[in-house]
Amino acid sequence: MTYTIVARCPETNALGIGIATYSLGVGGYCPFLTRGLAALSTQAFANPTLGPIALDALQDGRSPDSVMRSLAESDPGFSYRQVAIVGADGAVAMHTGDTCRAYAGHTVGDGYAAFGNVLAGDHVVAAIAKGFETSKGQRLDERLMLALEAGRDSGGQAGGNGAHLAERSAALIIQGADIVEDINLRVDLYDDAVTELRRVHTGYAPYLAYYQLRARDPKNTPAQDVWARENLA
Repeated sequence: MTYTIVARCPETNALGIGIATYSLGVGGYCPFLTRGLAALSTQAFANPTLGPIALDALQDGRSPDSVMRSLAESDPGFSYRQVAIVGADGAVAMHTGDTCRAYAGHTVGDGYAAFGNVLAGDHVVAAIAKGFETSKGQRLDERLMLALEAGRDSGGQAGGNGAHLAERSAALIIQGADIVEDINLRVDLYDDAVTELRRVHTGYAPYLAYYQLRARDPKNTPAQDVWARENLA
């Protein structure tokens, strides 16, 4: 009961994940990223142990497709999982197990994977992909937020009786070339987590330039409240 987009920005080579679910604290156990290497998510009947295993294998120079095959061979519950891997070069490997709870599915595009399980239908995955595709030219964090919002607005998650399942946790994680460019925003328990994540992102994003300045040039960095009055008024 989760929908996700994992992607690489072709302009900056940043890697990112946007994820929303009925489960709690999703940012703590589904997304995994290693700078300059790959971003991945493991979900459905989530097995967080797959994240470090996959990243270690990728670090050894294996391709996302090769790593996915190894995960399938080593995990006896793999048919219950969804796993997406997007490499720093844009290579994508995607798996939706045939015993994931319906509706479960995915679509793969240029440098991204959009996918989900326990959804209102395949149109949700299509909307996530469209939200990402039609926002080309914007920053990766904004593109991922738009994709999540598109998934929510198209019906999001639906339980076995067809009733909507609220997004109770969500996360937006970006890794750039430098750690001071990273974004890691989480909503761990909220009645409408995608909307709350948007609120947090809207408040946080204007300060990215300040936090980068503070790390790179502390001598010439004013106090945060001073900077905000001068730059965000």
